[in-house]
Amino acid sequence: MSAAFFDPATHNFLRVGVCTPRVRPADVRANGAQTLQMIREGAAAGCSVLLFPELGLSAYAIDDLLLQATLLDAVEAEIALLAAATADLDVLVALGAPVRAGSLLYNTAVLLHRGRILGVVPKSFLPNYREFYERRWFAPGAGVVGESLTLAGQSVPFGADLLFRAEGGVPFVAHAEICEDVWTPQPPSGRAALHGAEVLLNLSASNITIGKAEMRRLLCGSQSARCLAAYAYSAAGPGESTTDLAWDGHAAVYELGDRLAETERFPAGSVMIVADVDLDRIRAERLRTSSFADAAKADRGPAFRTIAFDQAPPPADARGGLVRGVERYPYVPADPEQLFANCHEAWNIQVQGLTERLRSTGLSKLVIGVSGGLDSTQALIVAVKAMDRLGHRRANVMAYTLPGFATSEGTRASAWALMKGLGVSAQELDIRPLALQMLKDLGHPAADGAPVYDITYENVQAGLRTDLLFRLANQHGGLVVGTGDLSELGLGWATYGVGDQMSHYNPNAGVSKTLIQHLIRFAAEHGGFGDAVALTLKTVLAAEISPELIPAADGKGQSTEASVGPYALQDFNLFYLTRYGFTPSKIAFLAWTAWSDADAGRWPPGIAEADRRAYDLPTIKRWMALFLKRFFANQFKRSALPNGPKISSGGSLSPRGDWRMPSDAAAAAWLAELEANVPD
Repeated sequence: MSAAFFDPATHNFLRVGVCTPRVRPADVRANGAQTLQMIREGAAAGCSVLLFPELGLSAYAIDDLLLQATLLDAVEAEIALLAAATADLDVLVALGAPVRAGSLLYNTAVLLHRGRILGVVPKSFLPNYREFYERRWFAPGAGVVGESLTLAGQSVPFGADLLFRAEGGVPFVAHAEICEDVWTPQPPSGRAALHGAEVLLNLSASNITIGKAEMRRLLCGSQSARCLAAYAYSAAGPGESTTDLAWDGHAAVYELGDRLAETERFPAGSVMIVADVDLDRIRAERLRTSSFADAAKADRGPAFRTIAFDQAPPPADARGGLVRGVERYPYVPADPEQLFANCHEAWNIQVQGLTERLRSTGLSKLVIGVSGGLDSTQALIVAVKAMDRLGHRRANVMAYTLPGFATSEGTRASAWALMKGLGVSAQELDIRPLALQMLKDLGHPAADGAPVYDITYENVQAGLRTDLLFRLANQHGGLVVGTGDLSELGLGWATYGVGDQMSHYNPNAGVSKTLIQHLIRFAAEHGGFGDAVALTLKTVLAAEISPELIPAADGKGQSTEASVGPYALQDFNLFYLTRYGFTPSKIAFLAWTAWSDADAGRWPPGIAEADRRAYDLPTIKRWMALFLKRFFANQFKRSALPNGPKISSGGSLSPRGDWRMPSDAAAAAWLAELEANVPD
């Protein structure tokens, strides 16, 4: 089982290669030889699918030579040679070639597998404007359905109604369209996706002009997002005739709108890119996107023919590791520009949500507890910005620090520095006398000085803080601002009811712990709060995450992550379990890919060197088991959440939003899958 776990195919990743070979105009033999070489290279790299450009066997820019029988005969002969030469290669190959059908010539995609020509798909829509004159040579393929033709000695299906279904180790359904097809209002791949195609292949020529590459990215990315599919694109590159046009060899692979791989454009020679497509992710999105199923039911077009073929996954040693980026922090992109944009947007979503809640209630005051930790710091920043946006005084934010038995001088000092620096109303309410009295009333041993620091001891403090904040809100006519975050809700790390689980409105409810850290860093650098506040914010970031409810032992304070696991891993687990419903073993594989090597891949900006750590598989498995137990056991807390804005896709555990489950659901099946399929 161990070897299989580390094989991407075990987790339904499909390796797709996109090729832009150097061609010679009208030199079919040379083009075929280059194509065969790249097919062999792709097979050696563990690819299950290989895509080539439009008319790649003849070259695209050969004009009236396309109507020469000598050329067309050579193309057909070359297809026969390629089929025979790849009979021992278990790869689906999509080639571009001019093909005769009856008295007409078509611009086609020829699909090969193990010596068999699976089918021929004609280009549906022919460009005949600006520099393109394809109707001079080709017949349009739109409307060609249910036909067959004889090609290279084989009788093969022919038409725009073909899907190709791989059956075997990593089953998938593919569809091919050609260049202009995706530029039309209703690309053929749209209907193909509704009929089950998951991997959409575009064989393109597409000359390059200024700005056109970005348009291709928009088209391919949006088509993959709209179709809930993978979209692979290959454009003609070096060697094409430059009599009147230029070619940049643009190739890319997209998945659900995300770009997985892209070529360096304008290459000197042949280029191939490889990416592992996550079929589970595509299927999960289709399963939960009801409008996709509705569109499929509403489709009234002609039926598709499905061509089945058997395909085993290439040997694991050919594939090696996963060929795609996996973010260490799913809620926090490593790209600095994207992270900046996400933080700016998340901050504005939080502020807008709280602002609207104040407007709708007619209230103008907010009550918040400030501990000097991450969550309350971010909530305080949001509260201040909400007052700024509404034109109220910042003093309308009534902030309280509520020290308990284990509050450190460091966090207390940070709380006071923040409250003063931000100009809010600041007070301190020492909860220790009240907590001690409650412990006495309960007959708890800690009331007499015994070091009994159980859940009662902790929750007496947490409950009193919330109780006081609600009564202060009653007294002053304000709203209690919640501070607990998405990660704590996922883990159930919150005191239920009269505790930090409850508030009048919680702007942090949709923000993971890992993202909150970056939001605070964003506020320090771009919030305009001044140097003193920025310094305090950085002090908050540097402190260990702790509830500070149990007195320090041997000089070491209470650590949240020692109890519930590293938030880096638990946020990873939370994202993939709730967003896509992946199995625990697949989540563990992704986590191992992202976290097993601290030197591999990119880290988000701002992560300290000391925090750039690696986790081995046993550690990942151990903390995931704890996550699953806590996640299932604490649904009752999430079922009674106060209002708060959703921040990111799949980033809400509200019972009114993304996540609903019974409070008494069992984690047994998930824990069994983890134990059975993740090696120790």
